[in-house]
Amino acid sequence: MGKLFLEHPGGTRLYSCAKCSTVLTNRDYLVSTRFTGSTGRAFLFKKVVNLVMSEKHERMMLTGRHIVRDVSCKKCKNRVGWMYEYAMVEGQRYKEGKVILERQLIVDSTGIEEI
Repeated sequence: MGKLFLEHPGGTRLYSCAKCSTVLTNRDYLVSTRFTGSTGRAFLFKKVVNLVMSEKHERMMLTGRHIVRDVSCKKCKNRVGWMYEYAMVEGQRYKEGKVILERQLIVDSTGIEEI
């Protein structure tokens, strides 16, 4: 097995895996904090790194039927949320390609300010 390559998104406010602290995204990529996941509150991000994705599957949600992929931390394989592949409802298509991270499965921290 080779070395694990992890990306770092930079930024002053970071969101990481709660289990292993691998950085997943930053505040600049946050779209909304008004989502609900299986563990409670969840955040929608336009870009997340250091993830592995499951196969696509159909899931019925409060906002309609979606094709999604569960997403897990690339380092520890802990599930942290899901990615929207396709929304069946026209008004929900803005979610496509974006990632939900469940608040109970991530931690936030202060990053380094860029000069």
